[in-house]
Amino acid sequence: MDFSFGEEQEAAREAARAVFAGIDPAHVGSPALTRGTVADDFDRTLWRQLAETDLLGLFVPPEHGGSGLDAVALCLVLREAGRALARVPLLETSAAALTLGAYGGEELRAALLPRIAAGDLALTAAAHGRSGHEPPEQAVTATPAPDGTGWVLDGVQTAVPWAPTADLVVVPAHTPEGSPVLALVAPTETPGVTLAEQASTNGERYAEIHLDSARIPAGDLVEHPAAAAHLHRLLATGTCALALGLGERVLEMTSAYVSKREQFGYPVATFQAVAVQAADSYIDLRAMEATLWQAAWRLDPADVAVAKIWASDGVRNVVQTAQHLHGGMGADTDYPLHRFHAWAKQLELSVGSAAAHEEALGDLLAAQQPA
Repeated sequence: MDFSFGEEQEAAREAARAVFAGIDPAHVGSPALTRGTVADDFDRTLWRQLAETDLLGLFVPPEHGGSGLDAVALCLVLREAGRALARVPLLETSAAALTLGAYGGEELRAALLPRIAAGDLALTAAAHGRSGHEPPEQAVTATPAPDGTGWVLDGVQTAVPWAPTADLVVVPAHTPEGSPVLALVAPTETPGVTLAEQASTNGERYAEIHLDSARIPAGDLVEHPAAAAHLHRLLATGTCALALGLGERVLEMTSAYVSKREQFGYPVATFQAVAVQAADSYIDLRAMEATLWQAAWRLDPADVAVAKIWASDGVRNVVQTAQHLHGGMGADTDYPLHRFHAWAKQLELSVGSAAAHEEALGDLLAAQQPA
């Protein structure tokens, strides 16, 4: 069997590599980490470049102005974004586009998807919680409005990335009957919505979203029962792709450093202990890659859980080894490794830690056993 990527997938990767290669290695990640403050906004200049190169429309159906590519192509693009610590809601917007394209109503798709492809809308998702279980925990209720003109949302979602500056937030919720739904909320324009600022590990703006009888039009709710779980799988798998790209870049930085750094007249890369630790990082990355493509190809709950377990543990091991091999240089704020370390910790815990997904995988396997 041929396991190579298709022409369109390879073209998407090359386009992403060209865009993200323009990011200065000395300034990757959030500049807030060197100032002790939270970033004001995501990288709007980079966002425009992604739109101009059609990377934001890759995952929008062709009938709405996009290319209609799949989750594998998304992960190829996100892998390149992870290498550059791209400060844009690319994962969230793309996962939302794929989910809306698959499960959204026709009017909602026609209203949002062309604007996503053009870069006019930046979306985020309130499904980055710590739980690895699927469907994700629904802390928001969606009740039909008494006058029949829409829906009323009540509840809280925490740790929502990019929420203060995104145009729309995709909020998982449940109806009074318990059915999972997705609500699209304009965080700064919808009455009854308040944001409590949160600072993330990587220095980006997060927020806790409070919904107090917030009303949305009927068309802004995705009622398909599989939509919330599908979005959660895409976010988890995309986080694995970001972690893989980040880890690969860190190993490259480490290899270059230990090849030039000398002790006792020899490059430290020639020391057996250093070589063994670098080899362990390489093995972690290859395991992350193998499980990532299985998850992206199938989007099966068990495969996604396995990929996230490897990504969470693997990226932590890689950056910790890099810090160790860099010595004091790894903590120097004039050197970018500390930013990779902060982003790795954020990705490790986003959409569920390794422990959370191990628990979820155990539950999935237990459910498959005969009674």
